[in-house]
Amino acid sequence: MGKEKIALCPCNGMSPYGLIARAACSDTVEETKNTISICITATSADKEGFKDIIKKYPIFAVNGCEHSCTDKILENKGVKVSKSINVMEPIQDKKLNPGSVARLGESGEKCVLEIKNKIKEIIRSF
Repeated sequence: MGKEKIALCPCNGMSPYGLIARAACSDTVEETKNTISICITATSADKEGFKDIIKKYPIFAVNGCEHSCTDKILENKGVKVSKSINVMEPIQDKKLNPGSVARLGESGEKCVLEIKNKIKEIIRSF
């Protein structure tokens, strides 16, 4: 990863996969030096300050499902998404269970670890 920051933009959907996306991004930002987190709802609402941030750094969209809402919201704001993933795919490929919409249990934490490792693998390619 270079010196430039990478902005992680997780899904904020009300599904277990959205929760996994948010937790994995949050953990990644805490554990790495060159990542920041972007709030997709504040971006969608045109909250002041977010307009500059979303255009300053390369954006890595972490979608909760195949609908890719995070990508679409950013594209509607005129932001080119540099990389994106759908967290459902690696979770389902590993036959993991994300669990609840609002609580991370043991199975949800396994999903977060899987996605966090995937995110870190991808950000090394920036």
